Amino acid sequence: MSKKTSEKMMQKHASKMEAHSSVGIIGCGWLGKALAISLLEKGLSVLATSSKLDNVDKLNQQGIHAQQLTLPIDDTELVQHDVFTQQCIVIAITPQLRQGRTDYAIKIAQLVNAAQQKGLVQHIILLSSTAIYHGLEGSVNENSQLCLTTEKAQILNAAEQFVLSFSKHGCVLRLAGLIGPERHPGKFLLPKKGRVNKALSNSTAPVNLIHQKDAVGLIESLIETQPKQEIFNGVSDTHVSKLEYYQAAAEALSLQPPVFSKEHSNETTRVISGEKAKQVLNYKFIYPDLLTWL
Repeated sequence: MSKKTSEKMMQKHASKMEAHSSVGIIGCGWLGKALAISLLEKGLSVLATSSKLDNVDKLNQQGIHAQQLTLPIDDTELVQHDVFTQQCIVIAITPQLRQGRTDYAIKIAQLVNAAQQKGLVQHIILLSSTAIYHGLEGSVNENSQLCLTTEKAQILNAAEQFVLSFSKHGCVLRLAGLIGPERHPGKFLLPKKGRVNKALSNSTAPVNLIHQKDAVGLIESLIETQPKQEIFNGVSDTHVSKLEYYQAAAEALSLQPPVFSKEHSNETTRVISGEKAKQVLNYKFIYPDLLTWL
């Protein structure tokens, strides 16, 4: 493809994106920042939020217009926030379930209700997690019946339902494990400083991952197409075993490979499909093969 052809394609894509005017990114962390930069490069107006004031300052210094927003918050105060003047909002806050937080769905409900009340937001995209498939085995897609016996799955499902009930356009992107800049998988399983490296489990379990650039690409596709009440998985085609993948990742960085336990009991066989996003959104992955990316 020539440089001129590539530029024309980018301009065409940008013009479609610009038709959606402005985007608010609620919870502008590692992924949200990459999304903000990409949207700004395409000429869109972006307003980012973060609960941490120092992160707000850093975003503003980097040219990303940002304001503080800490949840949960008084509903009357929340609806006055500038983020609800944006045409589309991307909810990228982390559930923090591993930290013992249980108020994720409450926060999402607050955001959806504020957008509904303000009446300016046309489209809400929730960045959910494929952790919602916990307890399922084999091939899994967006139509799979969820196993809602765990609190984690219940909370994630409740949050998704709030977004899907948004009266205009609400959709959900269930992202697999995120990798990319500053998140190289070769470092994931290294022992923490001062701790002894111990054997890790689930060596034969398949990986379900997605590169940051493809996560951003899928979000931009959702902004462009504005699907209503739809759920999509964001996951690459790479589903080799954890043993194979993380050993290759460690080798790519010349690091000592992680040690896995030889016990295979209770190992998951879950393989999450990303076919719907590719077909419905006509999205072509930048990094479909995450072994090659290493």
